[in-house]
Amino acid sequence: MIAPSPTRGGEAPCAPADPGAPAPEPEGEAYLPVRPGAGRFLVLTTVFICAACGLVYELELLALASYLIGDSVTQASVVLSLMVFAMGVGSLLAKRLRLRAAVGFGTIEAVLALTGGCSAMALYATFAWFGESRPALVGFSLAIGVLIGAEIPLLMTLIQRIRRQDAGGAVADLFAADYVGALVGGLAFPFLLLPLLGQLTGAMLTGAVNAAAGGSLVLWLFRHDLTRRARWWLLTANVTVLALLATATALADDFERAARRAVYGAEVRVAVRTGVQEVVLTGDRGGSPRSLDLYLDGRLRVSGLDEHRYHEALVHPAMDGPHARVLILGGGDGLAAREVLHHPGVRSVTVVELDPGVVRLARTDPALSALNGHAYRDPRLRVVTADAFTWLRESRGGRRYDVVISDLPDPGITPSTKLYSQEFYGVAARALTADGRLVVHAGPLSTRPRTFWTVESTLRAAGLRTRPYRATGRLSGFAAGPDRSSGADGAPRDWGFVLAGRTPTRLAVPPARDTERLRMPGLPPSTLLHPRYMD
Repeated sequence: MIAPSPTRGGEAPCAPADPGAPAPEPEGEAYLPVRPGAGRFLVLTTVFICAACGLVYELELLALASYLIGDSVTQASVVLSLMVFAMGVGSLLAKRLRLRAAVGFGTIEAVLALTGGCSAMALYATFAWFGESRPALVGFSLAIGVLIGAEIPLLMTLIQRIRRQDAGGAVADLFAADYVGALVGGLAFPFLLLPLLGQLTGAMLTGAVNAAAGGSLVLWLFRHDLTRRARWWLLTANVTVLALLATATALADDFERAARRAVYGAEVRVAVRTGVQEVVLTGDRGGSPRSLDLYLDGRLRVSGLDEHRYHEALVHPAMDGPHARVLILGGGDGLAAREVLHHPGVRSVTVVELDPGVVRLARTDPALSALNGHAYRDPRLRVVTADAFTWLRESRGGRRYDVVISDLPDPGITPSTKLYSQEFYGVAARALTADGRLVVHAGPLSTRPRTFWTVESTLRAAGLRTRPYRATGRLSGFAAGPDRSSGADGAPRDWGFVLAGRTPTRLAVPPARDTERLRMPGLPPSTLLHPRYMD
């Protein structure tokens, strides 16, 4: 251990008369157990680690909010704007702690580690047991932002305590370490923490690293700046935080099972996290396939109670005409393919599905494969694992299809908005034969008429003739709105569809399905640069 470095002028700072009294930290250069150059390096390394942890907290809130609430654009805007605002507030509040920078920084890092590390679990708990996670999202965004914002002013004070330098140089060093740390944290979250550990364990491990880095810096490097009471306080606080995070990590699996039962009910048969989304199958293990429900990222996508009504209404009108070659966009569950294969004259069916995990379940799960009529056993069906938009663009000038079926998530779910854009329908139209038909699931007309008619307007803007229609008799009460609770009035009562083609499309449906009397005229189309489905 290297002897402590003297302060400027060779005089050591005077110790407070009472070692336990909360006296201000001494001014001037600090006593260090290492040389000043090594001390600066350790401070900048801590800045790097704390910045990486801070960005992981931010990305974790963004990812979980998009998953639980939907509409990723809105959630990203809320989280980012609140955190940036709160960082400014935290920087101002940190001015009061500059005279006790070491103990202040150590305390802030302990609180930040606990808050950020437990934020994912708390957010998911509010979603599971209360059905509404927005207040928790706002609260954690503000709290984490305030704590992150308080870091840099205190670190600036600490690095100046090691060796005085001009303010511009110190700021440049701190921000360089901060930005590089943010880069590492931003890359580690999607490529390391999320796939290997998941959101809960990943957040808690990040909190543990945060607490260890901040506590070690203060308790070792700046220990001579701390009173005895402050040292015991920080040591106790950090040990407590690490113990709480370790306990939460050990209980994470039990918590997730309990929360999943609260969200999906007691009969969870399959719950897997694919590389794309969380897939959950519920229903009586020994019961009828009609009891099966399929959830993707917490949202009900297929209900065995009424899925046949939806898929019959989606598929059969489009099959009225030539249908030898059929393309299904989405529909990895195999249910649309089941209806297509019922029609004589079908020679080939191509399913373009982004998530191979859904296809795997549709092939192997007894209830789901029974519900789709074992469609994947039919030699006429082939599967392409790809993003529908990208695949259609790359297939330009390739095979043409008599029928294209767009069995995709509701356009109100922001990640799918591009699949309801004018550009997407343009490339889809190029995949049609001269008299081919394209049918699109456009969301419930009864509860979201503006979204439905925007889909229809967008298809027309892509140069297609359209015929909107809807199917009633919907039993499953899922609404594509935020969280799980849509209220009694928000539950959809129907499914809306639009049939389109290059030539005028005739659609033989009962008059009760006619929707023209509900038309909302004058709606602009949705494009990649101007999405219209968040209204």
